Amino acid sequence: MSDKNINELARIIQNRAQQFGADLSGTVSIEDLKHSPSHEISGKMPVFNGVGTKDVEGRKRGIVKWPDGARSAIVIAVEHSPEKPEMDWWVTTGASTGNTAGNRLMIHIVSKLAAWLEKEHGIKCFKLPYHVEHGGIYMKDAAVLAGLGSIGKNNLLISPRYGPRLRLRVILTDAALQTSGPIEFAPCENCPMPCHPACPQDAFARQIYSAEKYGQEELPATNGIYDRLRCNQQMIIDESNIREVKNSNQEKPQKLIKYCRECELACPVGSV
Repeated sequence: MSDKNINELARIIQNRAQQFGADLSGTVSIEDLKHSPSHEISGKMPVFNGVGTKDVEGRKRGIVKWPDGARSAIVIAVEHSPEKPEMDWWVTTGASTGNTAGNRLMIHIVSKLAAWLEKEHGIKCFKLPYHVEHGGIYMKDAAVLAGLGSIGKNNLLISPRYGPRLRLRVILTDAALQTSGPIEFAPCENCPMPCHPACPQDAFARQIYSAEKYGQEELPATNGIYDRLRCNQQMIIDESNIREVKNSNQEKPQKLIKYCRECELACPVGSV
């Protein structure tokens, strides 16, 4: 396929993803993605056993295992408005155990996009789970390379339009799609960083990662000032504060976890 046809296909895919419900979308080659900061640094960091990691036999936590035949990734993002906090409420009981409304929406979009790609273009798709240990990848890095935004000093993906209030999913494909980003966007320049004092666990109090130790300039939270152990401590607290909520269409109440979003909601980018 010529470069012109590849670029046209990437554009068509992005438009179709947004027709299916994505607010943002982009593409990135697997070779570019393998050399992104999180994929490069993951093997150098201490093993992390916090919330959101899984034990899988034969796999080291945090290390990506790429599917055979995968050549590019399609990244989709859905806005998570402050007016819709329930998108991220984690259900621990009932038929939706271990899921959120936002995640179910993104799975729906990904499934429709993959079915369309396979039927209309003969492109094989690899629908990825969320956890790296189960076959996922580092989605924020993929989103940056796909042109959706930049990593901010709150360690979140920040887009020009939506700020950090986004949720991500990724599909890998056997098509040789080109990388559609990154974009020139520096959201934290001249910002007073209200995200830092907003953290209830003071996760941005000191530099944890250094360029000298890890051999790369691009570090978590852009400058290494981020403590994921402290962030994880807040998630543990959130899990201990589980709440019961009963909807009108349910016989039994659901148990929900409402994880902290303070640094995300404090960010002024995309809030107006």
